[in-house]
Amino acid sequence: MIIHALKYGGRRSVARGLSALMRAQGSDLLAGADCVVPVPLHRRRLRERGFNQAADLAAGLGLPVRPLLRRVRATPSQVELPAARRHANVRDAFAAVVPSRGWPPWRPADAGGLEGLCVVLVDDVSTTGATLDACARALKAAGVREVRALSAARVVSRRP
Repeated sequence: MIIHALKYGGRRSVARGLSALMRAQGSDLLAGADCVVPVPLHRRRLRERGFNQAADLAAGLGLPVRPLLRRVRATPSQVELPAARRHANVRDAFAAVVPSRGWPPWRPADAGGLEGLCVVLVDDVSTTGATLDACARALKAAGVREVRALSAARVVSRRP
């Protein structure tokens, strides 16, 4: 309910408390990392929602927040898809980027700038790990040394 309120109800104030819990429970993942990287929304979804909940969560984790990923392809919401389709849905949907002073305010990371970094990906919910996996692949392809992941919630399915 809390994450639903943040994500769909615009209750951004809950991000601070969730970040504090994430920081405490994920201290081992955050230790020694260079920065946190929020999972990006596609520009259309960002415009609709008005904010990126992963970025709000990342802001309270005590490390620099670096937008090193860009969603290059709009995808249907993972919530609407069965687990078996989630990996295909987000395959090649992300690209690693580095901040730029020109326009656009980013450039492809294949031009350098990410080599050797240890980053922590941040998302609100992890179900199958498909989104985090797709993001990690893009970062690793751009030279990031180590990718860790931290989410506010993990969906656990009950098996009969």
